[in-house]
Amino acid sequence: MVNNIEIQQKENQVALSIRNATKTFGKNVAVNDLSFDLLSGEVFGFLGPNGAGKSTMIKMIMGFLSMDEGTVIINGFDREREYEKAMACLGGIVENPEMYKDLTGRTNLVMYARLHDNVVPERIDEALRLVGMQDRANEKVRKYSLGMKQRVGLAQAILHRPRVLLLDEPTNGLDPAGIRELRDILKKLAHEEDVAVMVSSHILSEMQMMCDRVAIINKGKLLDIKLVEELKALSMNAGTHRIGVTSVDKALAALLPEDRALVSAQTENSIDIRVDKKKVASVVRRIVESGVDIDSVISMEGSLEDAYMQITGGGMKIE
Repeated sequence: MVNNIEIQQKENQVALSIRNATKTFGKNVAVNDLSFDLLSGEVFGFLGPNGAGKSTMIKMIMGFLSMDEGTVIINGFDREREYEKAMACLGGIVENPEMYKDLTGRTNLVMYARLHDNVVPERIDEALRLVGMQDRANEKVRKYSLGMKQRVGLAQAILHRPRVLLLDEPTNGLDPAGIRELRDILKKLAHEEDVAVMVSSHILSEMQMMCDRVAIINKGKLLDIKLVEELKALSMNAGTHRIGVTSVDKALAALLPEDRALVSAQTENSIDIRVDKKKVASVVRRIVESGVDIDSVISMEGSLEDAYMQITGGGMKIE
């Protein structure tokens, strides 16, 4: 994981700069004045529920959708004024990678390499090794599992050594082993190859394990950008507390409506509530004053989900 010092050292190494990106479809504002920077050597998470505007933003960066307003600077090149130079620095997978199923993985890469200058045969072998497909490259794509197709698609995206790599929901459809393999590959590309990797997802746990920084987006608006370590620290102050009680119904009835809304789970003899540490005492006091005995109060380990709920106010559903 890239630490704070490393991020600070890379502040001048902006690989992708987005300013005031806006996109509307009729009356629907899909992306609303987004501005952010992606740094070399980091995995940058683009987190939000389905329909938040993640895919629209990535498609605009890739040039698949036009922007109503805004600028995209890729590796120092303005995409509108220096299109070919900018796009030569960009690689990505949007939705499922497209390949010829009756050709081998290697042949697909050879054909794709012709679209770019200076992709030598040795680079194809190197890309296959990076994604762990060197031993299966001579098999036809139709024999590949979804995870293997995803890895060859990733090799295809990095053939021309892009400085920026964009992946839209790359773990969709993968089993746990495939997700772990993809996560390790992306972290290696960022931290060892100095590629700026941007990954969109609606899965909190994946963002926590994969990313160095996370941008939280909803309804087209950017809510916050933080280091994952900062989000973890934030979650410790607004994490979940499990309160053991003799009567759950009476304990819930004793809570103020705004506190009751923060209850995330309950059992026969406990309630889980997401509340700031400073407020736990008042919640406990209110329960006790209602005549309910408390057996225990346990502070649960903070997670990215706790920080997410604090930033968004708990108003969005997300996995």
